[in-house]
Amino acid sequence: MRSEPLAWPPVSAQAASLLEEAADLLVLHRDFAAAVERCEAGCDSLGTGPGPGPGSGPGPSPESSAEVKCSLCVVGIQALAEMNRWREVLSWVLQYYHVPEHLPPKVLELCILLYSKVREPQVMLEVGSSWLRDQTNKSLPEYGSLLELYLLHVLLPLGRFEEAEELVHGCDVIDSKQQLAFLGTICESRCQWTKQEEMHSAAEEQKDAATETVLGALSQKLLTMLTLLRRALRSMSSHFCLLPYKKMLLATFLLYLVVVRLDPASPTALPFIYKLVQLFRQAWAAVFSPIHRPPIQD
Repeated sequence: MRSEPLAWPPVSAQAASLLEEAADLLVLHRDFAAAVERCEAGCDSLGTGPGPGPGSGPGPSPESSAEVKCSLCVVGIQALAEMNRWREVLSWVLQYYHVPEHLPPKVLELCILLYSKVREPQVMLEVGSSWLRDQTNKSLPEYGSLLELYLLHVLLPLGRFEEAEELVHGCDVIDSKQQLAFLGTICESRCQWTKQEEMHSAAEEQKDAATETVLGALSQKLLTMLTLLRRALRSMSSHFCLLPYKKMLLATFLLYLVVVRLDPASPTALPFIYKLVQLFRQAWAAVFSPIHRPPIQD
């Protein structure tokens, strides 16, 4: 009997073709948006596409459909990351798998690494915990490596040491050697975290001390400036106390008589005008002369 190559069922064949197109767009053409569109079309065809017609052979096997769907999501994650749309990755994946427990190990691994790289590991906190606590996932061969990945890239960077220890102690899949290794890693990370906090606290204290020193220097400068200003105002006040106020009042009164009551063009106003000019000269000399200058004699 002649052996024939296995053929993809119609629905899986369509998804596989879209997967191949998406991979080419991602790697060769660098058209990431088009690659995401092909991945979405492929996932939609697997989720809602029509089954094979009569006489066309059996429907797509669950294993082949799951593999194609996982590969489509992997390509889609890479394309979204290339477009700097990493914030959409988790929600984009969950629209096809609905709950975190159903994520394939490869998809979960990529999501953990991606959000760890962009320093947003808290996004995977609940997703990873739900996946690892699922009994079905504990039978997968990738469980141990994903547990380690979740510890190193999610829990420990967030300082969730008690939660990490609880997860390791409650895991009956790993052996005692692996458990001790994980607990040792958690202890080491806790020590590094404590040292970093102490260094950060010391740096904050030094920063506060430097700020207080600067503020103290500024306060001293401000106090010195206020003292000099007070001395200047006191000197000016003592200077203005020496002004001949009586002469200023007399000059003002004479100016009032000349301008309001007398006619400046009249000969009778000339003596008043002459006296007014003399008074203004004396007042001017008293105001703009040094303090030690002797007063002008009448």
